[in-house]
Amino acid sequence: MQGAGPAICLGSDIDTDVIIAGRYLRTKDRSVWAEHAFEDLDPALAPRLSGSIIVAGRNMGCGSSREQAVVALREAGVVGVVAESFARIFFRNAVNVGLPVIEAAVPCTEGARVAFDLDAGWVEVDGERYPARPLSEKMVAILRAGGLVPYWRSWR
Repeated sequence: MQGAGPAICLGSDIDTDVIIAGRYLRTKDRSVWAEHAFEDLDPALAPRLSGSIIVAGRNMGCGSSREQAVVALREAGVVGVVAESFARIFFRNAVNVGLPVIEAAVPCTEGARVAFDLDAGWVEVDGERYPARPLSEKMVAILRAGGLVPYWRSWR
């Protein structure tokens, strides 16, 4: 499974409350979550998410276990998230909803061209290749299916 897009650079310890603020969780309308993603960090960020790859530091997705944070990113059109490390529940929520997550330590310049290949286990930033922590075959299959629910439906 592959993906590519311009980088959006974030730091370490990006909390799920920063990804989607609690005040937007009263609605089940996922487009509202996408529209307000990262609003408290940078109000101009949400419109730039579509087609992008988020590159973060350590502990991406820490904080609450809210699945809405991952859904907001997917609904906003994020292609994937590359981070040095992830909060485990965020990581699993991302796989479950079909948002590629790649553990790799890579440099980031805003707008740099980022590409990844989950099967081969690498991330490229402006043509420079870095190793990524491999995902299990099952996780890649779930991501390829578009998430856990479509994956299980394909078994019927």
